[in-house]
Amino acid sequence: MFAGALLLIFTGYPVAFALGGTGLLFAAMGGAAGSFDWILLTALPQRIFGIMSNYVLLAIPFFILMGTLLQRSGLAEDLLTAFGVLFGRLRGGLIVGVILVGALLAAATGVVGATVVAMGTISLPVMLRYKYSPSLATGAIAASGTLGQVIPPSVVLIVLGDQLGVSVGDLFLGSLLPGLALAGMYLAYSFAVAILKPEMAPALPDSELVTSGSQLVLRVVRVMLPPLALILIVLGSIFAGLATPTEAGAMGVVGALILAALNRRLQLRTLFESLEAAVELTTMVIVLLLGATLFTLVFRGLGGDRVVEELLVNLPGGVVSFLILVNVLVFFLGFFLDYFEIVFIIVPLMAPVAASFGYDLVWFGVMMGVNLQTSFLTPPFGFSLFYLRGVAPPQISTISIYRGVIPFICIQLVGLLLLIRFPQLVTWVL
Repeated sequence: MFAGALLLIFTGYPVAFALGGTGLLFAAMGGAAGSFDWILLTALPQRIFGIMSNYVLLAIPFFILMGTLLQRSGLAEDLLTAFGVLFGRLRGGLIVGVILVGALLAAATGVVGATVVAMGTISLPVMLRYKYSPSLATGAIAASGTLGQVIPPSVVLIVLGDQLGVSVGDLFLGSLLPGLALAGMYLAYSFAVAILKPEMAPALPDSELVTSGSQLVLRVVRVMLPPLALILIVLGSIFAGLATPTEAGAMGVVGALILAALNRRLQLRTLFESLEAAVELTTMVIVLLLGATLFTLVFRGLGGDRVVEELLVNLPGGVVSFLILVNVLVFFLGFFLDYFEIVFIIVPLMAPVAASFGYDLVWFGVMMGVNLQTSFLTPPFGFSLFYLRGVAPPQISTISIYRGVIPFICIQLVGLLLLIRFPQLVTWVL
């Protein structure tokens, strides 16, 4: 059944319908063979109503809407321009600015697509004009955009929290340090490249840096304070226990509307486009979840969960083999599937086994999130690569983009290994 679903998905059939259709097909086959009890399907309507009334999942459209409002109101452009001037005197300064803006936008929006498109549209032509290496520039943009996967508020962490049955607030808190550590590793790599191969990341000429010291400080403060205040309000209210992630997401939307209005960029067109993007992505997540629910119901009705659990628990090497298998499987599927699809297929099977081994499920969820982050970068179907390809100039080849993300994929794998070796990176705050 699992292989049949993957086969349908790899043929290009819509994932939600591939999962649901596989569930119905094997329910019919199992019912005919006497190995599936049809009465189990009567639980499906209750599960669907449970999904549609899930208060935690309501945070998804709020955070998506907040992110698209901030992106379409020009916040990303203001940040990139200010950081470009601030770090332009350094070799690789534009790369540093891109990574820092990626981290800030990740914390302000949690939406990967909006971040990558904004940075690719605004910063990539500038870096190419000043002779930055195309592979380094595209790699930094694609990788820093994926920080929205791990740095809270992350939409994928909300889905992981729902699937694992753990607090989304705990996942946000536990993922903060690993996400910032990844951003720091990106910066270290960029500085190393700028020092060892200065021709790949030159400093900007002085003629482009006309802003005086006081003007520069004022500009950076004016651009940075509003998103930082929004981040503190949204994440601070969650971490302090004053608001649930859903309530904090609603506050974030109000804050984004206020910021757009204060900057005189709140137009009806901006609002409608942001609402449309939020509806589209939220609908995709919910339909995927419905298909995955039907698949999981039949899979368990056929005894698949017991088979998987016995197989994984009895692996040679026990705990270590289980961790290796989970991470290799998620990393491999990331070459072909979207992160939501991987979460809905893999997590329901792996979570009970992880709990039986005594793993902290919050740490397990953050580990999955870091691994899933690579699914945005791994060719040929990495979504960040698609987003960037869509806005990159024609002279940038797809191979150059693929080549540029390889060092950042390696950095992410190093970060994943550190997270596995030192779970205290997550559990120290819990």
